Amino acid sequence: MSTEPASRHFIQQIIDEHIAQGKWGEPGDRTVVRTRFPPEPNGYLHIGHAKSIWLNSSLAEEFGGTCNLRFDDTNPAKEDEEYVESIVRDARWLGLRWPGIDDADDRAGVLFASDYFERMYEWAKQLIGKGLAYVDEQPSELVKQQRGDVNTPGSNSPFRDRPTEESLAQFERMARGEVADGGMVLRAKIDMASPNMNLRDPVMYRVVNAPHHRTGTRWHIYPMYDWAHGLEDSIEGITHSICTLEFEAHRPLYNWFIDAINKDNPEPIHHPQQIEFARLNTTYTITSKRKLLALVEGGHVSGWDDPRMPTISGMRRRGYTSRAVRAFCADTGATKFNAMVDVGRLENALRDDLNKRAPRCMAVLNPLKVTITNWSEHGDADRIEWLEAVNNPEDESVGMRKVPFSRELWIERDDFMEDAPKKFFRLKPGGEVRLRYGYWITCQEVIKNDAGDVVELRCTYDPQTRGGDAPPPDEDGKVRKIKGTLHWASAQEALSAEVRLFDRLFNSESPGKASGEPTDDLNPDSLTVIEQAWLEPNWDDAKPAALFEDGIARVQFERLGYFAVDKESAAQALVFNRAVSLKDSWAKAAKKP
Repeated sequence: MSTEPASRHFIQQIIDEHIAQGKWGEPGDRTVVRTRFPPEPNGYLHIGHAKSIWLNSSLAEEFGGTCNLRFDDTNPAKEDEEYVESIVRDARWLGLRWPGIDDADDRAGVLFASDYFERMYEWAKQLIGKGLAYVDEQPSELVKQQRGDVNTPGSNSPFRDRPTEESLAQFERMARGEVADGGMVLRAKIDMASPNMNLRDPVMYRVVNAPHHRTGTRWHIYPMYDWAHGLEDSIEGITHSICTLEFEAHRPLYNWFIDAINKDNPEPIHHPQQIEFARLNTTYTITSKRKLLALVEGGHVSGWDDPRMPTISGMRRRGYTSRAVRAFCADTGATKFNAMVDVGRLENALRDDLNKRAPRCMAVLNPLKVTITNWSEHGDADRIEWLEAVNNPEDESVGMRKVPFSRELWIERDDFMEDAPKKFFRLKPGGEVRLRYGYWITCQEVIKNDAGDVVELRCTYDPQTRGGDAPPPDEDGKVRKIKGTLHWASAQEALSAEVRLFDRLFNSESPGKASGEPTDDLNPDSLTVIEQAWLEPNWDDAKPAALFEDGIARVQFERLGYFAVDKESAAQALVFNRAVSLKDSWAKAAKKP
């Protein structure tokens, strides 16, 4: 076995160096590491956010530091308490544990940018006083034109050199609500000729005369992200502000704002380090909140937690586990290179987790009746035999279960073929198969209705094959062999359930790439509802083996896939969602010419 240490991604290496240097404390002190996850409360979390949560929280855990949950609630027009509640719930589910978290109070320890509005406002006035910010009264279209482009320097605003007292007075008017929306903005005075467009006198505050979900009507001005971002990090003592690559060009502005506040300041504020990594992009997926909201509002899905959505709420409802999502994020790692990740890797992470932990159950989704015609020859015709079945072959500690076997059974319709090809090893006229944990049966007669549809198979069973074992050799020493093994359910004892088969929401690896509209690539077969499936009767979604740490019951329907009990399920009206199939059927289909 190799003794080489495991490779560390580039962010770990940067933090290692900072700790060795003692950048924020005593050299070697790992506990100084502080990260944060700063979502905007304008939508539900999605798989891309899961990567950020995993990265920020795992770094804090590794170094013995902390990771804050802080809402960047600086745009009241798009924010809602529903989003705040969903984000807190999803972040907890994904394993984020922030300082002050309390199981009895979901909001305990949660931070908000709006908590810092007063301090940001005072710092903005300081920058005006230093001649580093000014109020611009031009229309937004003109401000945009004056910024130029990557090939053309910007031009100065006529308000750029107005007296500081005048800018300060106008800024206070903005704050008091005396200015109409869009009437004025506060801009930083940096460099209109900078090759970095973000440094061309960026807007720090805009007027929004709308109530805020937390501060009500207290404020009429709201900070722009670039102004607020670094100040929030500074106030909270964040050491490493981990962002996605699109903010790399914003880093000089992040630093400029903090340096501007610290200029001639006898008590300088804390200056964190911004580090960028490549965001998570997966195939067959969109993560734009605007486009996800359009799916919800357009009725293409049932809501933000529709199991086909790439939202954390939707994935949890579908049956994903937080352990599988975090394992997937860890598998993709932290890099500086944008790449498209096959969503099949996420599905495989779920298979790996549920294979080890999910109990087994037999269920028949598309039932075909089987009658054992010689059942009465070996006992009472109405008798039920209870056979032993393995709960999970990957975990012996969860033991065995009892499944009923009777004269009338259900098998999958796809497991029978009347005119079967040579290599069809399931049931066919005159053919013999093994019923898992049960007996070997042979099809003797096919019953059809007036339309010619097969409605029943009449079979005989071999009582010497109880438990699915091979019968003893015949007089000549020959052992009978078969290749097909089917799952089944006793018709007398089976439970009825609705089963929802979810597939990928989009048919294209890059939804909307060709037309610009992701809805053009919607998969019409992304949901199939089976109103009456049958499963073995000893299913109990309250069993410890089935009930996972998040309170959701998950199970493997043998030969069919992994399923989770839906939130709409009830004792007398079971509803299951297919989380993932046993195998990657899309990968198999892609190999076909």
